[in-house]
Formats: sequence, C-alpha cells, structure tokens
Amino acid sequence: MHDIKFLRADAPAFAAGLARRGITDAADTLVAADAARRAAETRAQEALARRNAASKEIGAAMAAKDMARAEALKAEVAGLKDEIATLEDAARAAAEQVDALLTTLPNLPAADVPDGVDEHGNEEIMRWGTQRTFDFTPLEHDLVAAKLGYDPEAAAKVAGARFAVLKGPLARLQRALGQYMIDTHTAQHGFQETFAPYLVKREAAFGTGQLPKFEEDVFQTTDGRYLIPTAEMSLTNLVAGEIIDAVQLPIRMTALTPCFRSEAGSAGRDTRGLIRQHQFEKCELVTICTPEQADAEHAHMLQSAEAILQALHLPYRRMLLCAGDMGFAARKTYDLEVWLPGQGAYREISSVSDCGEFQGRRMNARWKVAGEKGSRGAVNTLNGSGLAVGRTLVAVIENYQQADGSVVVPDVLKPYMAGIDRLEPR
Repeated sequence: MHDIKFLRADAPAFAAGLARRGITDAADTLVAADAARRAAETRAQEALARRNAASKEIGAAMAAKDMARAEALKAEVAGLKDEIATLEDAARAAAEQVDALLTTLPNLPAADVPDGVDEHGNEEIMRWGTQRTFDFTPLEHDLVAAKLGYDPEAAAKVAGARFAVLKGPLARLQRALGQYMIDTHTAQHGFQETFAPYLVKREAAFGTGQLPKFEEDVFQTTDGRYLIPTAEMSLTNLVAGEIIDAVQLPIRMTALTPCFRSEAGSAGRDTRGLIRQHQFEKCELVTICTPEQADAEHAHMLQSAEAILQALHLPYRRMLLCAGDMGFAARKTYDLEVWLPGQGAYREISSVSDCGEFQGRRMNARWKVAGEKGSRGAVNTLNGSGLAVGRTLVAVIENYQQADGSVVVPDVLKPYMAGIDRLEPR
C-alpha cells in the first residue's frame, strides 16, 4: 500500500509512477479525496471548539440574567452539533474513499524499470547455457510424459481440468526436484526452511496484495480462508504487525508447498500439459529486510534461483520486466525463462520481485534500530520462485528427452532417485 504522505509531498511524482502502470486518473482522485477529508476534519474541529466555547458562554449569560443571549447561544450549540455530525460523516466518507483507492493501486515501478504496457516491453538482460542439439525432433513435454506416468485423464476424473496425476518414477522425479531445491537453498544460500499454513486468513491475503483486487484468482473456503497461490502469502505475513530489530534483518525464508490458483483470467492458455495448473508445487523464497539491504537481497535471491537452473544445466534467460508487466505488489521484477526445445521457446519458470515497503505497509510490519524510540518505517519485502517445481519438471523432460522416448535424470537429482538414472517409456 502507498504512503499518503508521499502523495501529499509530491503528487506529480506519484501520478507519474501510476501512469507508467497505465493508471492515469487515480492520483487526482486521491488528492481531491484526501483534501476533502482533511478539510472536513479541520472544520469539524473548529466547530467543536466553537461549540465548547459557546457552552461556557451560556453559563455566563444565564449568570448575568441575559436570557436572550443564553437562548441564542443554545440555538447556536444545537446547530453546531448537527454541523459537526455532518462534517464527521463527510470526513469518514472521504477517508473510506482514500483507503479504498490506496488498497487497489499497484506499487510504483522503480526508476530503472523500463517503460512498457505488456511483455513486449520487457528487456532481456542475459542468457545462460547452450541449447542442446537434437538428432531427432524434440517433442513437447506432455507427449513425452504420457508414456512415463503422466495421466491427465485420471486427474480430470477426480478433479477436472488443469490437474495432473503423475505415477512411478515420474512422480519421484518431481519429488526429487522439490527436495533438491529446498536442500540447496537452505544449505548453500542461507534461507531457513519454514513450514507454514496452506490456508490463510483474509488479512494475510490482503497483506501481500492478493486482496481485494484479485479475489477471483484465489480459491476460498467456506469459512472465509484462502488457499495459498504461493507460499509468499504465508511466509511474508509471519512478520505482520511486528516491529523487528535491524540486527535480525535480513530474514530469509524458504518453503516447498503446494500452490492453488483459479487461473480465472487464463481461459484457453496452456490447456495442455503441466505449464498452467490449478494445483502445483513451488519452492518459494522470501526475504524481509531494511530498505538499504533490498538491492543486495534482490541480487542474492535472483542468483539463488539461477543456481538451480545452472546445476540442472537448463538454458535460460533473465528478463527485466517493464512497468506494465509487473505484478501488483512489485516495484522491480526479473523473470527467469527456461528454454523448452519441444516448444522452441523460452517460458517463465521464476519471478523474483522487490516489493519495497508496499507489503510492509499493508501488513503493518516495521523495523527499528535498538535504542531508538519508534520505528524507522515499513520493512522491505522480496519474493521469488526458486523454482516452480512443475515447470522445472517440464524443462527437464524436454531438455533431457531421448530419441527412444526415455528421459535421462540430471546428475544432481540422482541421489534422490534411489538408483533410477533414466525414466523409460511404459
């Protein structure tokens, strides 16, 4: 959420930031609503002061036997009472308008984020790895996986479209990927493994920015809880409402969890295979830090995610997202896109975002320096996929497929595969 003080101090800069996100009129509406609230509050305070003074004057007039003045003052007090109530209602309505707008406006992009309205405005920063040369035509992952234990028909029978059933060594390979990711991030990259709820309260969904604007994208239970679309929602909210001493920062957390997404706005997109599912696994990375630490932590998180791709020898590219293609809470995002030879394209496998103070304000999570009174402000939060397990499985299948339909197990995963070094077609 935005700091209303920044809007008051530099409304043109606030408006310019929103304009880069494609929002052109909200700043003026916010300025007007905030001005109306402050004016109504000021007038209400003035009317209250006058009512208190007039009430005292009534006693003096009655003591002086000036009944005409006393009656006039009583009428004035009665009128002021109604005026105060009207002004308080106006201030409350304006405050609600300000709050409603602030909760639905996205974060402002960082200065070095490129302009653009969609993915066509994203900038390629670098590429890593060499694309494999095949002596046969590589297939898309679902065609290969169908002979290795992937059973979409069984999943559809149980749960409907956009779910998957994996069997045998293919299921073990997925488990191996998730286990390898969490082991690597905890042992080598300084993230603390954390088990956190898969169901969260409305306040938690609001804190990370999924609510109120994107409610249709998350699954809700009958008791008002929400299934997490990413462990970011659980992990980030662990500091909600707290004031954290700077010596404890940065806090780095990771969790391997199922994720649940309604995919409300993705009709017709990636309907085949494992790319876009209602349920999938992801190894999430979350960092809580001070503003001064944020750039270094963003780089560290990005390098941690890339290290997994490099260890698996999966070619990828790093993209800096433009202002119009970033997520709601992000101020700067890098996407990692892995090469899929079956599709002949790079596809997103991780987003690594710096959210600045945006989520910290929504969660009322702050930081302080020992010995100082009060806090220094909202914490900075960062999150990223390290990686999406299902999409990594897709990449392994397509990059490690063989002419006979088998898939070779990457070397770093072999210790997790109980001696299986190749998935053979059934």
